[in-house]
Amino acid sequence: MDKGLTITIDGLAHFLPMEEVFAAASKSALQLDKLRNGEGEGNDFLGWLTLPSDIAEELEKIEACASRLREISDTTVVIGIGGSYLGSKAVIEALTDTFAYSGDDRAHHVIYAGHNLCSKYMGDLLRLLDNRNYTIIVISKSGTTTEPAVAFRLLKSHLESKEGASEASSRIVAITDRKRGALKRMAEKQGYETFEIPDNVGGRYSVLTPVGLLPVAVAGFDIRELVRGSADMERMTIANHDPCSNPALLYAAARNLMYNEGKHVEILVNYSPRLHHISEWWKQLYGESEGKDGKGIFPASVDNTTDLHSLGQYIQEGERILFETVLSISSDGREVEIPYSKDDEDGLNFLAGKTLSFINKSAEMGTREAHIEGGVPNITIELPRLNEYYLGQLLYFFEIACGISGYILGVNPFDQPGVEAYKQKMYRLLGKQ
Repeated sequence: MDKGLTITIDGLAHFLPMEEVFAAASKSALQLDKLRNGEGEGNDFLGWLTLPSDIAEELEKIEACASRLREISDTTVVIGIGGSYLGSKAVIEALTDTFAYSGDDRAHHVIYAGHNLCSKYMGDLLRLLDNRNYTIIVISKSGTTTEPAVAFRLLKSHLESKEGASEASSRIVAITDRKRGALKRMAEKQGYETFEIPDNVGGRYSVLTPVGLLPVAVAGFDIRELVRGSADMERMTIANHDPCSNPALLYAAARNLMYNEGKHVEILVNYSPRLHHISEWWKQLYGESEGKDGKGIFPASVDNTTDLHSLGQYIQEGERILFETVLSISSDGREVEIPYSKDDEDGLNFLAGKTLSFINKSAEMGTREAHIEGGVPNITIELPRLNEYYLGQLLYFFEIACGISGYILGVNPFDQPGVEAYKQKMYRLLGKQ
């Protein structure tokens, strides 16, 4: 039977005594207790801690809404920015067939808006939607965040022009604040189906609320398995003080030890293109949670083996300010075997009969060895395969490790005061009072 998510830290052994890492991980149980007991900063935003066990009763409503949207449309536009779309996009991209949308027989198409202010992007999207039978999921607590609010105004107008106001209202679902805000008022006035964003869950921790679960269900994936995986990880970590069986303690402690050793950049590494948006979600989670008060590990990512031919040179021989966390998948789920060539003009017959998965795993192992020898510490997080259950484990693991890590660092991991700085400058330039 698969063990589920595992963490390996032997790639740190050249840089730190292992007993020091385990001692720090044991000590980090104090930060876990602070998190679980609500004794640290930001304790009014801890609803995500028990979401896997709390969300079960809402799953039927989410599934029913997803089924309705799939029945009346072939495309759903998810409008949101930051945590309002990154989690669902990460899961959907990890589970979707790479070329699912390239033929006539494609699955229900989930596309995104409201995460940029690019005129070309929106113009291209509107032109695409002229020929699509589409629905909208708009996600915003306030309804006034510039990027999603602008996108919603444009897409709502387009949908109403295409379908009529009454039909458009039946095709829009709002995920917003329980009581207040512009989007809440609009939803009540227009009669949109609505879901609530819990008051005690911040955006970057919201993937296991309707914010993340509804788009994943619309895309056709099993949100019950996603929640089951996260619930199992919740049980494994939330009250477990043993770093040998609690991977979140080990990861949080190890990355902070690296930070104290001057390794101020963490690179999340993957060897599957399907994991690209998991990295994007992870970067927001850790960047917004820890980058404050002049502190914090800078979260970066690479998609290997592609980026071994670009950033690989810097990682191997550049400044020794970084460490890597490798997100490894044991089984790719689909095997492609290298054929034998009689002429062997490309010199690749030594690979004949081997699978592409084996070659990719060899590249992963060889790169890890080379980087460690080059002065780059390595942590490995391994999943047996990519499915809803193991992604659920991974999402919750990263979230709880982030909370612990933030408290070790001495910051509030649940606020983001710096995000407001650009908004004030932008509003001034736009003439907003």
